[in-house]
Amino acid sequence: MAHGTTPHFHNTEGLRAIEVGSKEFQCVGALPPFDHPHVFLDMGKDSEIVCPYCSTLYVYKTELGAGHSNPASAVFEPRAA
Repeated sequence: MAHGTTPHFHNTEGLRAIEVGSKEFQCVGALPPFDHPHVFLDMGKDSEIVCPYCSTLYVYKTELGAGHSNPASAVFEPRAA
């Protein structure tokens, strides 16, 4: 994926699981300044993945569409440098 097009998600709310519409994305943990290293996750053929830093379970839901999540508040928009 090209730089700037990879969706980013966070789990500031401390949810056990977040549904996402992308199989490739970055988890940032909580919102800055409480974030962890922004780790790229790729589900491949699976429909779930656990972040190795914050243990958030991400579940793929195709009906959400790329870059969207349930809850919608889990989408993180990184600031341009």
